[in-house]
Amino acid sequence: MTTLTDRRHTDTQALAPAQAGDLDIAATRAEFPILSRQVNGRRLVYLDNAATSQKPRAVIRGISRYYEQENANIHRGVHLLSVEATEAHDAARRTVQRFVNAARESEIVFVRGATEAINLVAQTFGRAQVAEGDEVLITAMEHHSNIVPWQMLCEEKRARLRVVPIDDQGELLLDEFEKLIGPRTRLVAVTHVSNALGTVNPVREIIAIAHGHGVPVLVDGAQAAPHFAVDVQDLNCDFYAFSGHKVYGPTGIGVLYGKYTFLDAMPPYQGGGDMISSVTFEKTTYKKPPSKFEAGTPDIAGAIGLGAALDYVTGLGIDRVAAHEHDLLEYATERVGAIPGVRLIGTAAQRAGVLSFIHKDVHPHDLGTILDGEGIAIRAGHHCAQPVMERFCIPATTRASFALYNTRDEIDALVEGIKKAQKVFGQ
Repeated sequence: MTTLTDRRHTDTQALAPAQAGDLDIAATRAEFPILSRQVNGRRLVYLDNAATSQKPRAVIRGISRYYEQENANIHRGVHLLSVEATEAHDAARRTVQRFVNAARESEIVFVRGATEAINLVAQTFGRAQVAEGDEVLITAMEHHSNIVPWQMLCEEKRARLRVVPIDDQGELLLDEFEKLIGPRTRLVAVTHVSNALGTVNPVREIIAIAHGHGVPVLVDGAQAAPHFAVDVQDLNCDFYAFSGHKVYGPTGIGVLYGKYTFLDAMPPYQGGGDMISSVTFEKTTYKKPPSKFEAGTPDIAGAIGLGAALDYVTGLGIDRVAAHEHDLLEYATERVGAIPGVRLIGTAAQRAGVLSFIHKDVHPHDLGTILDGEGIAIRAGHHCAQPVMERFCIPATTRASFALYNTRDEIDALVEGIKKAQKVFGQ
């Protein structure tokens, strides 16, 4: 079997160029107010970034400024507040466009998050393209958000959901992918970075293979966008989804990138105000993308906050962020992996942001409780990736996930917390 370690790819080029020390961590941490608080009488060590990241002052200020000075609806009013709010919202879309290097501003659709972005594609493009007997191809490491919408579509259309397996390291079996894609495949949906394993998939190569069969590709980038540079034109993906709250922005806002030719051909996702050109009781005509997919009053503050978050990350330098987090992951892998009784889950050659593990004597939920008592926030459970847990024959893992503000000292605290749990529950 061929895995991603057997083939050269450049999906993680941004992981290495900068030096980890290039990021001023003390100054960076000072920009995140929540990191100064205490939890259970101890300094907060926040290692649950794959679930949601903390927010810098730039984001908090941006949202506050909108509500304090510019609060008005957009695209409807001629008064100054509406004009200012519209300009701020539209500027955020342009920021997203630059962040992912989309060819056109109109290829950026604001949604509630990666989950809604995937559902939007499933319920518009998917419904139009998938018929009885057709196939949708996903992988065994997908988040539920990139499984359930396709299951629903396949059940409705009497189509077949096919799954590319992974190996014991948590790497995609590319030979199997090439065998599974075929004349009935109508869409490939693949995660860029696994939220449960940290595996970085060779999406550029996956896309090239799929396109060779005439099959479009959706990439779930929720766990990739915070960790390294994403260039949708270079990847040549047809759709790319990510959530604002994982990349230091607000909750309730996210992005669907789609090639304009696809978006223009897709029917609307929802109906309402601001997505129409004209309405009569006999007929409604719709605006062009992205307005066609943004019915009703949007999350204006969320979009502004997301723009501020992406500007903040860009200002730090995504290469510097990637190098710092890569250093943390390597350090954590070595230190946690050396603890007796610990088994790492997901040991792919290319990983980003996530360290998942189990301890032979301590259930993940018990370990999470002990760590919380030490002020350490981690995630314990199946991480909305139950098929991954089934693949490794385990019910759950403990997951530490890293961000640009984390430090080696915090990983040392994690190690000491695990050792404390060993003393409580060990035999």
